[in-house]
Amino acid sequence: MSDNETRLLMLVDDEPAQCRLVSAIAGRAGWRTVFARDAETAIAMLGTQDGMMLDAILLDQWVPGSESAALISELKSRRPALPILLMTAMGSNESAIEAMRAGASDYIIKPVAAERLIAALSLASDSAKNFGELQPLTEKITQTLEFEEIIGSAPAFRTALAIAAKAARSRAPIYIEGEAGVGKEVVADAIHAASPRAKQPFLKVNCGAIAPNLLDSVLFGHEKDAFAGAFDRRIGILQQAEGGTVFLDEVDQMARKLRSVWCAC
Repeated sequence: MSDNETRLLMLVDDEPAQCRLVSAIAGRAGWRTVFARDAETAIAMLGTQDGMMLDAILLDQWVPGSESAALISELKSRRPALPILLMTAMGSNESAIEAMRAGASDYIIKPVAAERLIAALSLASDSAKNFGELQPLTEKITQTLEFEEIIGSAPAFRTALAIAAKAARSRAPIYIEGEAGVGKEVVADAIHAASPRAKQPFLKVNCGAIAPNLLDSVLFGHEKDAFAGAFDRRIGILQQAEGGTVFLDEVDQMARKLRSVWCAC
């Protein structure tokens, strides 16, 4: 996609002021925005001419006519390759987690910051372009595979799985490296399923989609009024996953000062 090509965003929101803000920010990055005020309109719009040309969907946490996670599931079932992003209130961690489990690729904290929105839309557009051959294996598989269910006969591959299975029994941090589409997240899922933490939370964070100045807040949380825009106390992903596992995807895109932060809790 060329820099001059207009991309199309569907915004599902019934707040006029927020619609104007998001549309203006997205417009500066080359996006044209179409609007749906409720869940029914959003689903119907998928079948329109604009709907067939969508590059991403951005929906508010409070969508008239549907729970946001239920709407995300419905939209993903109809358009699996279409990236969906959620706008959620500061501190609404449970809603964000449910949305990610339903198929959202990212979430944005309100009030919407221009830099964060543009970065998320850019990443969503890149992900959509790579959905074919480079589609992550976890998006093709409907349930977590255990190690013995992962198919592959190459000696190096079987050795890597054996190392991963052994590491799963420990509390050591694990670094999984490989090109896009090779199944890093599949292995991460198997590690969690085979670990003593299997019944505890398994939370995934796309580090490449989070602005560097927000990453520490997402991971570690913050107190109310800790910085401008911190209207509520936020519990970080690491605390939410206590006793479980955190999978930091795109860790190579983290800010230099945070690149050493990768762990299994």
